[in-house]
Amino acid sequence: MQTLKKHVKRTLASLALAAMASGAAAQQNAEIIINADQPGPVINKNIYSQFVEHLGRGIYEGIWVGEKSKIPNTQGYRKDVLAALQDLQVPLMRWPGGCFADEYNWRDGIGPRNKRPVKVNTNWGGVEEDNAFGTHEFMALAEMLGSEVYINGNLGTGTPREMAEWLEYMTGEGKSTLAELRRKNGRDKPWKIDYFTIGNEAWGCGGHMTPEYYTNLYNHYATFLKAPSHNMPKLIASGGHTTDTSWAEHLTAHVNPIEKLAAVSFHYYTLPTEDWKVKGAALNFDEGQWISTFVSTWKMDEFIRNNKAVMDKNDPEKKIGFYVDEWGTWYDVEEGTNPGFLYQQNSLRDALVAAVNFNIFHDHADRVHMSNIAQMINVLQAMILTDKEKMLLTPTYHAFHLYKPFQDATYLPVNINHAAPYTFDGKSVPSLSVTSAKGKDGKTWLALVNTNPREAKTVDVSVKGTSVNKATGRVLTAERMDTHNTFDAPETIKPADYSANAQNGKLTLQLPAKSVVVVSLE
Repeated sequence: MQTLKKHVKRTLASLALAAMASGAAAQQNAEIIINADQPGPVINKNIYSQFVEHLGRGIYEGIWVGEKSKIPNTQGYRKDVLAALQDLQVPLMRWPGGCFADEYNWRDGIGPRNKRPVKVNTNWGGVEEDNAFGTHEFMALAEMLGSEVYINGNLGTGTPREMAEWLEYMTGEGKSTLAELRRKNGRDKPWKIDYFTIGNEAWGCGGHMTPEYYTNLYNHYATFLKAPSHNMPKLIASGGHTTDTSWAEHLTAHVNPIEKLAAVSFHYYTLPTEDWKVKGAALNFDEGQWISTFVSTWKMDEFIRNNKAVMDKNDPEKKIGFYVDEWGTWYDVEEGTNPGFLYQQNSLRDALVAAVNFNIFHDHADRVHMSNIAQMINVLQAMILTDKEKMLLTPTYHAFHLYKPFQDATYLPVNINHAAPYTFDGKSVPSLSVTSAKGKDGKTWLALVNTNPREAKTVDVSVKGTSVNKATGRVLTAERMDTHNTFDAPETIKPADYSANAQNGKLTLQLPAKSVVVVSLE
């Protein structure tokens, strides 16, 4: 941490000197104007949601170790992980998949753990799944974290009855057999189920369906999903991915009744190479793969815009949400690990990718009411990595922590002027990604990402209708593009304090190269 603070102080000091130098006068500062007089939609807190799948060590060891484990735990849940997630204020979790969901029978995960059937996880590594973590364990975790829940139903190998009975088991209030079974298994009161989706990636691992066929199945299954009116979850349809808008278009036109459709999901992953066979390394990459990663992740904005355009034709009142319920970086797995466990390291680059995506989601807060990064622990772009009793927080965790003030904040449009793009190796992306909002705390918040790994940026900030005297917050940066935390050095990278005062009525922020800065304005 001391090394990071020294690096930040050195960087900010050199920026200040450069700004005063005569040679810097020729380069105009970037300018940010916050339109506080034009408030937009609320940035739904669920944009900062997590995804928990039965995959690798994402649940077993990552969250659940069992009551008899030597790893300190509370009723089987790791104490260190619980504390970290509670501090993150996780608004919602999606479970049990993912591809796993479409082979999951909920009855396998209830009752005494020593009597639950052992299955084979055919999607992820071919390992045994003993179902120790099931409905009761997931719902208890959500209650410990104060999180809403998003249940992914089994369309691929399940039946309408199986899905309907699961919902009744969780929400039943009377003396039905299923409600009584839940009570027998230790839960008296029904759980609050916030969201329920019918299937996952129906275009791929969920059944290789067409949009037309899936829509017919969605109408079929949704007909039989019933719960008490005050506890009926919002129903979500499994939508498309990348450039494919046909799912959003067909679903919003043909779900009947349309009131049964709260949202259409969407999946997109950032690959440095955009080649699924050789995706690129999580560490020890060069600047060519740095910029190609941001070229890839910035496509998220284009894909959301295209899907919103087709949805606007069928749903001009914007009643149906567009949920990016799987996103994040996907690299080649770490050498020596099970390829089916999707374990990868997490560096400063991942933190910037996360922040750029947050800013994109904010720009589309009228439709994007939820996103779920893949995944919470030990899988892909994780918040937390564990190794038996050891645990560390990743740079992506710190990005989520920096952005906590944006949960349920009111979006404020921003104008960005004089920000030259970041260009390298024939590729170009915006050098600045910016978002602003009025937080529930009444403060005006501003988040900035400098994607250029070599050059710092000087930014003039103003807020329409008011003067700004000070900016206070935190910065996340480091000397190397792939700076990351390890179990031997778990605090190599984490946020440092940041502040700036206005001079002669003008607020200027100095952004280090490859950095995320989140500040409140006074």
